[in-house]
Amino acid sequence: MAALALATSVAALPIPEAEALQPPTPARLAAVAAAAKQDGWGPQQADLRAAARLAYERDKLAAAEAWNHVRRWAELFAQTEAEFVPKWIAAVNAAQVGHPNMPSRYATRPVPLGDALSPELKLWLLGQSELSGEFHALHASVDYLPRSFEILQELFARDAAAFRKYPALAVAIALVYDVPPPPIWPHAQVTADALPRRFPAPAAAFAWWTKQEQLGKTYHRLTRLGPDELKFLVDVAAPFSELEWAQLVSNHPLGQLAGAYTMVRYRNDRLANRTPIWPGASYALAEIMAAGGICADQAYFATQVGKARGVPTLLFTGAGNDGRHAWFGYLGADGKWKMDAGRYAEQRFVTGFARDPQTWREISDHELSFLGERFRDLPSFRQSRVHVAFANDFLATGQDRAAGVAARKAVNFERRNQEGWEILLAAARREGRDAKALEGLLREAATAFARYPDLEAHYGKRLAESLRARGETSLADAELQRLAAKNRSARSDLNVEQARDAVRRAIATQPLAQQIQVYNQTLDTLGRGAGVAFFDQVVAGFVEHLVRLGRRPEAQQALDRARRTLRVEAKSQLASDFELLGKTVRDAK
Repeated sequence: MAALALATSVAALPIPEAEALQPPTPARLAAVAAAAKQDGWGPQQADLRAAARLAYERDKLAAAEAWNHVRRWAELFAQTEAEFVPKWIAAVNAAQVGHPNMPSRYATRPVPLGDALSPELKLWLLGQSELSGEFHALHASVDYLPRSFEILQELFARDAAAFRKYPALAVAIALVYDVPPPPIWPHAQVTADALPRRFPAPAAAFAWWTKQEQLGKTYHRLTRLGPDELKFLVDVAAPFSELEWAQLVSNHPLGQLAGAYTMVRYRNDRLANRTPIWPGASYALAEIMAAGGICADQAYFATQVGKARGVPTLLFTGAGNDGRHAWFGYLGADGKWKMDAGRYAEQRFVTGFARDPQTWREISDHELSFLGERFRDLPSFRQSRVHVAFANDFLATGQDRAAGVAARKAVNFERRNQEGWEILLAAARREGRDAKALEGLLREAATAFARYPDLEAHYGKRLAESLRARGETSLADAELQRLAAKNRSARSDLNVEQARDAVRRAIATQPLAQQIQVYNQTLDTLGRGAGVAFFDQVVAGFVEHLVRLGRRPEAQQALDRARRTLRVEAKSQLASDFELLGKTVRDAK
């Protein structure tokens, strides 16, 4: 008991300046953990924050980062289910990533989240600065931490040595398996009876992949991948028995993994008969290979073949000019994502979308290309990330000016740190900066991401919204026209989004005559020669809106105008879509 009392008294004292300017020692971490065991993790945060901020103010970034990691763990460990769950539900609803496979109720006990972890595991996590940085950078507001912590504890309790060797794999499993997968994953063209949407048991998944690496069957060394990459490995839909079968039938090395896509012969008859849903009773990999399939089945098969070999993979879907397609991407030997496996089998498609298995939000292949540049491995980004962490903490504690200063340092070190720009904007708003000042920051952010059309458009559209809100409609239109002109050839999908937003805004704010006028103008300026994506997001939505209003003549006119404007090839998928929508209009009462 004397040792415990001594340790508790050490942790209760303010951390000396000389100690704060160095990363925390094992003795200090043990003292913090001992004090938390007696008094809880909440009381430990003040001294940890003070040490972290002192190191940050003295420009000792390595020490500041390490202390701040410990403080953030203490913050998570101290939060109770009753505090966490309402905020988590609000985040899930705001991000619109809830789905029917999730439970309808979640416990809200007054129990700290850290109680799910053993004292040994908590102490070990406190001392892992690199892993802590990866966890805190990856952890999102929609992660259900009560379950994530339970998974971490289960994996640690089963095999602590393996956990310490493969901590990134454990983190990936914990953050992906926190909630069940949605019914539209990995794609929506197979029934739940043929492919149950469920993950394997966390311990089974951890044991299977570590065993495959030890047997030499993985193409990537799992210990060299981070949780931000491994999360695209552990989101497996096929049972491990099928993955082991895939290892036997596929002999494609990593450099030729794209060939797994064409192992499944294409079924033209299903396309001709308009049978997009898998017709078989089982979606086993062997059944797919034997029966053949369409692009969604080919892409699914290939992603599972990759995961069987320890390769992170994603299934993409996208719309081209006259049809929809599915392909897959995978992490290559050089650490960069290969996005085009099967992508051009039928035609060139502008962009593809997949689901992030951690958050279940939609991500584009272009976003992954951005991540694949690996600039996050550069020392400049590491420094930028430290400044962002402190900017977040300053913002959370109401120190808005300090948050803005730290965020400015973050984007000065690395212009591509999007979180830094978001904090800079949030701090400026909370400081009471006027709309023109905020617009200046939005322009600056758009310029910083000029090589990344998704992000440039993201900030450009926000700039246009701000200009429009204060009556500068001409400047707002000019900004949107600039973006449209820049993206006309390389990123027509962004123009589709812009067209969709313009029509939706008109529906929400304008009388019917002006809605039709905006639709016609948008069709003429952004829809000429467009294809399925424009039809799906602009034409179909507006025509169905008119049908719901009982305006069948106007709906028919809108459809006819679109048919004349878009590029509709005979016997194409787009031609079929026009016919089906036309029937809906004709049959409307």
